[in-house]
Amino acid sequence: MLAVLSPLAAHAAKLELSTLAICAELADADKRLACYDRLAAPAMKLMYPIEPATPAPTPALLNPDEPATRETSVLAQEWELADNLKRGTTNFRSYRTNYLLLANYSGAPNYAPFRAAAGEAGLEGQRIKHAELTFQLGFKMKLVEQVAGSPFDLWFGYTQQSYWQAFNKSASSPFRETNYQPEIMAVVPVNFRLPGITARMLNFGLVHQSNGQSGTLSRSWNRLYAQIGLEEGGFTLLARVWKRLDGGGSNDDNPDILAYMGHGDVQASYRQGGHEFSATMRQNFSTDRGAVQLGWAFPLTRNLKGYVQGFTGYGQTLIDYNYSHKSVGAGVTVDF
Repeated sequence: MLAVLSPLAAHAAKLELSTLAICAELADADKRLACYDRLAAPAMKLMYPIEPATPAPTPALLNPDEPATRETSVLAQEWELADNLKRGTTNFRSYRTNYLLLANYSGAPNYAPFRAAAGEAGLEGQRIKHAELTFQLGFKMKLVEQVAGSPFDLWFGYTQQSYWQAFNKSASSPFRETNYQPEIMAVVPVNFRLPGITARMLNFGLVHQSNGQSGTLSRSWNRLYAQIGLEEGGFTLLARVWKRLDGGGSNDDNPDILAYMGHGDVQASYRQGGHEFSATMRQNFSTDRGAVQLGWAFPLTRNLKGYVQGFTGYGQTLIDYNYSHKSVGAGVTVDF
């Protein structure tokens, strides 16, 4: 074999030298360089083989017709239920619906509390206007992630609702009612199927709600609650039951509040094409009293949506916990 290859190698070397000599004799510099390039091309291919380009991976698109996984579900993203969604602690996040109703019209305002307290409240009942400006602000913040190595995250939440008689110039545009609601929540992810829907989370909370008033206008209560979060596609359901902690005392401003506010609530929402339809329902089946609030949010800009809200029943605010009325308002909602 060597005897055969040796003459061939010698011949190839002589051929290469003769080709180099031919290139060297070329007077034109460009032609001489092109000649050398042609001669070197086979060797360059052996030293630096060209690998076929690897096509860029195609990003996976979420199919709205497929069931949401723990990583893609709305509840998982809002409450950081999966490890790859964790954002650490002390980050402010939106909580509940942050909205501004530029005009919220009530068919029959509740005059009675202000008429009885006209001397101390500064807002006489007969001067309450039917239309007012209403807003709700809410945020939550994770305090502890995976408490003591458990799957529970500890959150703090705060919600404030204000009802402002902005158009009531004769009464100096006072705030008719403001409700303050801080709460502590222990949230744990779950993942099990129920008929037609998937459970995503459990939430155990302690909540205080008051209107910051004194005397006959004071309203407040404290509750422990347990809540389950479920979803399927664009549909989300939060069902909650609560236990009042401070009822029956001599200083109770609203001893019969459970008769009107019930022992729990259900919040449902459906998202489709940038629109969100929501409903919150409460009912005390023993007293046949409750409330329904409906909302529709529709796209305007990236984080700003138009918002329409309707309410009927008891307890739109704490001062109205035992008063039934209807209202409708329009404005905007913002997410952050």
